[in-house]
Amino acid sequence: MLSTAVVIAAGVGLVPGVATAAGPDGAKGTGGTGVSVPDLDLTEAKAKAFKAETFSSPAAKTVHPAAQGSEKTAPRASGTASAEPTVALQAEAISAHAIQLALTFTVAPEDSISSVIEWGDGQTSSTPASPATQTLDHKYAKTGVYTVKVTLLDGTTVRGTNEIVVRTAGNEFTPHAPTRLLDTREGIGAPLAKVPAYGTARVKIAGAAQIPAGVTAVALNVTVTNPAKGGHVRVYAEGGDLPSTSNVNYTPGQTVPNMVIASVGGNGYVDIYNHGDGAIDLIADVTGYFSKSAASGYTSVAPSRIVDTREGLGTGTGRVPGYGSFSTQVTGRAGVPASAKAVALNVTVTEPQANGHLTVYPSGSSAPTSSNLNFTTGQTIANAVIVPIGPDGKISIRNGAGAGTHVVADVVGYYSPESESALVRTFPERWFDTREWDGPLDGRAYIYGRYGGGDSNITAVITNATVTNTAGTGFLTVAPDPNSWEAYEGGWSTRPVAPNSSSLNWTPGKTVPNLVQTSSGVNNVIDFWNMSYQPTDLLVDTFGFYAKN
Repeated sequence: MLSTAVVIAAGVGLVPGVATAAGPDGAKGTGGTGVSVPDLDLTEAKAKAFKAETFSSPAAKTVHPAAQGSEKTAPRASGTASAEPTVALQAEAISAHAIQLALTFTVAPEDSISSVIEWGDGQTSSTPASPATQTLDHKYAKTGVYTVKVTLLDGTTVRGTNEIVVRTAGNEFTPHAPTRLLDTREGIGAPLAKVPAYGTARVKIAGAAQIPAGVTAVALNVTVTNPAKGGHVRVYAEGGDLPSTSNVNYTPGQTVPNMVIASVGGNGYVDIYNHGDGAIDLIADVTGYFSKSAASGYTSVAPSRIVDTREGLGTGTGRVPGYGSFSTQVTGRAGVPASAKAVALNVTVTEPQANGHLTVYPSGSSAPTSSNLNFTTGQTIANAVIVPIGPDGKISIRNGAGAGTHVVADVVGYYSPESESALVRTFPERWFDTREWDGPLDGRAYIYGRYGGGDSNITAVITNATVTNTAGTGFLTVAPDPNSWEAYEGGWSTRPVAPNSSSLNWTPGKTVPNLVQTSSGVNNVIDFWNMSYQPTDLLVDTFGFYAKN
């Protein structure tokens, strides 16, 4: 078992406390340094996700003024007195907003050629056509598809041009009114039939519910219901490899939702694979999508509570009554600006008096039929939510149960046109699984890990955290670590403090997943805290990250 060095008492439930834990080898008595996991290498994951996209326009596509209007746009043979200069273009998306452009010039010795690069965003660069091969980097303020034009000049005389169309690796978010795209119980988006064991449901994204073509990723609330046996589902881009990660874990008879940010296949579909021995019903509700078009970037914030009905925070004091709803202000609180279009939340139900579900939606609209969180009497359970913000800066929350429940909501980030960070999709990848270690993570212990080699451009990470083999009641909290990776390696780290928020809650014997979008902080080191007094196993899968450059 991964043992705790020192335990500092704190309340269990929704109020986290301070914890210390074992060292990188899991040994006792190492002074609260945490349990280390390997640095996550993104190279293969990124290559699988967006194919390390490259773009090219060969030298033969150089257009010369004398040849315009003719089918013969290629230069005459080199080495002749009348040979025209050419430029070959090769580009690669190297970060969320940046490309690298390689230029290969062919110029007669007697010519003195320079070039002007128009990047397609109103910015220009210039360089002489010597040396023959050069590379230039360019960062775009917004994600998108751009036409880069290179003009070859002899003084002020245009001697040739070549163009290349490039796409940034980053993707920006457009919120969407919560809309059901799939419900196998009613034949919405799929045949009226359960998804069989080890079967797959296809979900049309592009072209559905007015979602445009060219969508690259989607925010879905995926719900499993009526399962005959236990298992999990995996959501991924159609046409891609089946990942080994999980998005929603379920047990027989359970109804369980989870937020998913999934890449969309080139044909506009995502697949939901049932990795279980029995048939299940599947529901999928869209709340937004990502594309190359300039829209809203993401800003991660330290988890901040904006609603707690137990204390009258953000609404009245007391349980939300059965079938009742309330609205709460989002903009102007927890660092969310007036320009924000959508907010990322972790929403928790606690002390419900009946079975039911919770629906979160933009204020000023009717409550949709979708659900964000399903619960049973007395259960404390959390789920990630991405929801559009209403025109008045508020969101609404409806209790779909026949009796009252307390509701807690923590802001973890927001999407706005001014936000710098764009989504970079990666292939779903397992970061770590404590079931493969010597034992589970002890109560009041934490795991720390560095993401993406400490790349300072990364601002937030998209993970799915799953607890299993839970020995007691507890919750998980995820937050950036104030220590650098070097501090841990050098043995001079200080004990971090767990934040006052919960990412997922559990009871003994349950397997519980939840999407966690967490800030990577200034050090790209992230902590996963087991805020229970009892051990639990923890699995963490990654699905992408947000980057500002």
